[in-house]
Amino acid sequence: MNKKIIALGSTALLIGAIVTIPTKVFAYRGDASVKGPDCTEERHEEMISAFENSDYHSWKELMNGRGKVTEIVNEENFSRFAEAHKLALEGKTEEAEKIRQELGLGLRDGSGRKMGQGFGRNSR
Repeated sequence: MNKKIIALGSTALLIGAIVTIPTKVFAYRGDASVKGPDCTEERHEEMISAFENSDYHSWKELMNGRGKVTEIVNEENFSRFAEAHKLALEGKTEEAEKIRQELGLGLRDGSGRKMGQGFGRNSR
């Protein structure tokens, strides 16, 4: 009987870990007030400057090709992306999220529209 309880308890812990660990690793990072793991004060200031000045090229250089966002945001839609960032910092998360969805960012199922590439993943 004790072996059954230990086995069931261990299985429950394992299942719990499997369910919760990916949510920590793949957490949504659309909150502009939360700094990422690679953020330094200098990089943060440069990023803020890029957003405030709508300087796509500086932002692109700072991002260095990291993240899905660099595949979606381009020179043509960067001002819209910068607007979403500004709104998020102001606490206007619904408005910011609306722009992010318009750009195809932050959608967990990958169904967002990439500018100039149609809809979803199957349109490539």
